Order: sequence, then C-alpha cells, then structure tokens
Amino acid sequence: MPHTRVPAPAPSSRFGFRRSLLVPLAAALALATGMGTWYALGGPAGPGVPAAGSGATVAAVARSLHLPWPAEGQASVAVEGIGSLGTRGEQRPVPIASVTKVMTAYVILKEHPMRAGAPGAAVTADEQAANESYSSVETTAPVLAGRTYTQRLLLELMMVPSGNNVARLLARWGEGSEKAFVAKMNETAAALGMERTTYTGVSGMETSTRSTAADQLRLARAAMKDPVFREIVATRTVEAPGAGVTFRNTNKLLGRDGVIGLKTGSSTPAGGNLVWASTQDIAGTTRLILGVVLHQRAGTSLAEGSAAAHEAGRALVTAVRATLPDALRPV
Repeated sequence: MPHTRVPAPAPSSRFGFRRSLLVPLAAALALATGMGTWYALGGPAGPGVPAAGSGATVAAVARSLHLPWPAEGQASVAVEGIGSLGTRGEQRPVPIASVTKVMTAYVILKEHPMRAGAPGAAVTADEQAANESYSSVETTAPVLAGRTYTQRLLLELMMVPSGNNVARLLARWGEGSEKAFVAKMNETAAALGMERTTYTGVSGMETSTRSTAADQLRLARAAMKDPVFREIVATRTVEAPGAGVTFRNTNKLLGRDGVIGLKTGSSTPAGGNLVWASTQDIAGTTRLILGVVLHQRAGTSLAEGSAAAHEAGRALVTAVRATLPDALRPV
C-alpha cells in the first residue's frame, strides 16, 4: 500500500445522500451467464431460494437485510447468481490507493495467463525494482537486481504486502513500459464498463488514479473468475527469497467470516479502502459475495483509514452472511 504522507485535505464529508442500485433477480442472473466461476451463477436458484421471475426481487431482499452501510465514503455489495444488494454514497471518482493493484494483477493474468498452482513465467528483476525495494516513502517488497523470480511469486509480493516496486516491475515486464501498461489498464477498464475509473499508475501511489465502489465491484467480479487470481488474493503469507522476510497479507478480514480475498489500500488522500470477497452456503449452493468500501476517514492517518475500512467491510460481510439465507427463503 502506498505510504506517502502528503498534506491532508479536508476530511471527506459524511454523505447524507443515499442511493440504491437494486437489480431484479432475472437481470442479475442474465448478467451472470457465462461467468465461469466455481460458484453458482445462474440457472435454478436451488431449494428454498426464490427463482428468477417468481416475483421476488433483490430490492425486497435488500430492504429486509438492513445492511450496516458506512456513514461516509462509498460502498457496494453484490452476490453472484443473485444480484446487487445496493450501492451507497455518492459515486464520484476518488483516489483508491493500492486497490489499484487489482487491475494490475488482472491485466498481467489476462496478458500472461497461468495455470492454477503453477509458477508461471520467469521474470528477472531490474535495477529499478531493486533500488526501489527499500523506499522509506512507500510500501515495497525486496527483490535483487538480476535475480529471476516466478510470475506467481511476484504477483504474491505485489498483492500480499502490496509491493509498489513489484507492481512497476511487473508492468515493465508485461508491456515493455509502465506507460504502455497503464494504457492497457484503462483499455481494460473501458471494456469492463468502468466508466468512472481512470488509471494513471500501476501501484496506486498516484492520487490521480481514481474510481468508484461500483466500478471496483465490476472489476472484482471479473478478476475472481481467474483461479490463479483467487489463489493469490487468498494467500496468507509470502516470503521474499534471499531477504529473509515473511510478509502477512494486509487484508485483516482474510480467513474470517468466509473471506477469501481481496485487496486493501490506504493513503492520506484516499483514506482506507477495501475490496473483499466472501463465500456463503445458501440452500446448498456456494455463493460468492463481493463488497467494496472506499474513502473511509480520508485526510487522517493511514492506520485510522485502514481500520475504518476494515471495520466497515467486516460489518457488511457479517451482516450479509448472517441474514441473506433467511431473507431468500420463500414466504
């Protein structure tokens, strides 16, 4: 995660504006067609779950859940095969810090696909990545110039401890230059329908990289289709070879309440940000729950922003998992 401290802007206002993007079940199931994950995405909803077209809608489900939306910033939650549970907060583009790396990883895996459990391509660290390893102003992971690393390990070092230098190394390896890679990120965002997202860097250090909770939820859905991406964001710890350092995943929700990923990000201007993925068994079918919270306690310390994002994420995921199965039972 970027750890640059810049003059703090005025703290973000607490939004009084509330808006829901609630999708009927039939539409949600249509969107899920062909998603290709190991989660149930369409077809019969399963015993005890209202089928699409039965008159039950996600709007009714969302009203019954009374989700604990954060009082500031913005958030969005959806359940694959069921639909959106709502979006809150003004969907204006805001800095997203290291959540940027979700797109970086997604593009790398699209352009250089890997098999699940495989090491992937060999990547040699350059002098720039090595020199940036010990920066005092951003989060990095140690790599040695001239040493060859597996693609998988570098993705883990980018996503687990949020190594900015590794993100830039992967971008240069993937597209020849960071500029070319950023262009690919923006092309990919446009293809995914992320209309309010602009990437200006690959790590999230740049405050000009901006997005919304709704757009990042679109990306999370796409990224979680890749089994290698799912493996990487579920990684608890990663060791940097030759450095004697083991890093723990920055996602403090990982392993709790069914959480299997995804990515954190914090900086003074961005506040605390969290994209999370959880699973829940609903009437015998495993469903993927995805959520995004952005711009929590912007203008405060990194620790305060991160804690607020984790708190907001934990409140949402536990509420959805506790109440969704009962809410979907036919009345």
